[in-house]
Amino acid sequence: MDSGKFRVWAFRHDTRRTALSLNLQAGQNLPDGRVEAIFEGENDSVDTMLAWCSKGPPPAHVLHVDIQEKSYKGEFSDFMILL
Repeated sequence: MDSGKFRVWAFRHDTRRTALSLNLQAGQNLPDGRVEAIFEGENDSVDTMLAWCSKGPPPAHVLHVDIQEKSYKGEFSDFMILL
């Protein structure tokens, strides 16, 4: 799970683009402005995505990434950004 307040609105779209390039699914925004992303896919791809989320795209400044590993459920068919 990737959660934090981001000044750059494009962070969400860059997250989606990066996740799709890694063949990962799912994602959502939280009502308080933080971003929560739920990634499903191959372990290597998820690890790569989590490393990307720790730094984000320029000029993002990621303060914290909270990772919670859960069992694969296969509940997502795409990567969606809920606004």
